[in-house]
Amino acid sequence: MLRSLFAVLLPTAAAGGVWLARDALLRRRDLRAAETYELAGDRRPMLLRAAGAVLCGVCVTVLALLTAAGVAGDGGTGAGLQVEEARTPASRQPAPPPGTGDPAPAPAAPAVTAAPAAASAAAPEPVAARFESIGHPAGGNLLEAAVAGRDGHPRKVRVWLPAEYTKDPNARFPVIVLHAAAPRTTADTEVPDVFDGVASAVQLGRSRPFVVVVPESPSGTGHPCDLVAAAPQAVADDTALRTAVAAAFRTAPAGPSGWGALGIEGGAPCAAAVGLSRPDLYGAAAAVSGRYDTAALARTGAEAPAGAAPRLLLAAAKADTSGLDAVRKLQAALKAGTGQAARADVSTSDIVQDYTPDRERLRLVRVAVQYLAETLAKTP
Repeated sequence: MLRSLFAVLLPTAAAGGVWLARDALLRRRDLRAAETYELAGDRRPMLLRAAGAVLCGVCVTVLALLTAAGVAGDGGTGAGLQVEEARTPASRQPAPPPGTGDPAPAPAAPAVTAAPAAASAAAPEPVAARFESIGHPAGGNLLEAAVAGRDGHPRKVRVWLPAEYTKDPNARFPVIVLHAAAPRTTADTEVPDVFDGVASAVQLGRSRPFVVVVPESPSGTGHPCDLVAAAPQAVADDTALRTAVAAAFRTAPAGPSGWGALGIEGGAPCAAAVGLSRPDLYGAAAAVSGRYDTAALARTGAEAPAGAAPRLLLAAAKADTSGLDAVRKLQAALKAGTGQAARADVSTSDIVQDYTPDRERLRLVRVAVQYLAETLAKTP
């Protein structure tokens, strides 16, 4: 502590001495100029500053000696203490009894302290995704984080928390995974009012609140939903995403009793594909206003592993004739299929109508959310 104090005072005293000495020299020069013109000058300010400079010089010398002495003292005492402490355990070991041969070996150091360090160096714990708020659509909270994908590269994941999320700190919420149509895109950018539809279903008493997970769609193709229909393992909702969401939010356990899928317009084939192929992960799926490759989806359903029957909603507005035609064709293809495709429990909705396409889409999302809530509630 004293050494630190000396180290602070030393440069202060040195700076003060230099300033006083310089000022004294300037005043001496002024006095000489006055004498040249036979003018009288006051010598006291010069003498006071010169004396102050001398005093500062003495202080600097003393502080330098004290600092040096403190360094030497610390070095000697500290080093001696460390050496003494290092030698103490060995010196305290009892001497071997006479005639017993070699002295007893020192007790081995426990290896427990080194093991965790080695384990952590070999396999570092995964870093939890940091979700940060980016907006408050539909009265909820929209957050975003980067989560590692199957290829190790980070992909964007957004999570929408309903307004009810903050009201009960102990409640856990079911999850809707929202699928996008374009590559490297999140569905909320394609359908900005989707959260309004989810929130309105809750406000009208037709659904319980959902947490909505919006992963970035797969890359490598211009039509990710075609890829998912042909290879369901390419879906962006994988183990890493589910683990990150479960670690950050109060959601229902990942599985058919608490997680559902939703796709709107271009994302509808993705929701249909994952609902048909992975009923072990999704208790239900809803596809809204989609256009489908019926052959690919029927094949996907037929090749799904045996288990619970997939449950799927196909919805389109009453005025959407091509959308309703796509619904009927896919329903017929699944019914005529084999395996899990033939067992699929397919519901349809074709009665929604309103003044504008945006309002129809809002009502269709509300219907889809109501279907997911009712269907998941029936899952054992």
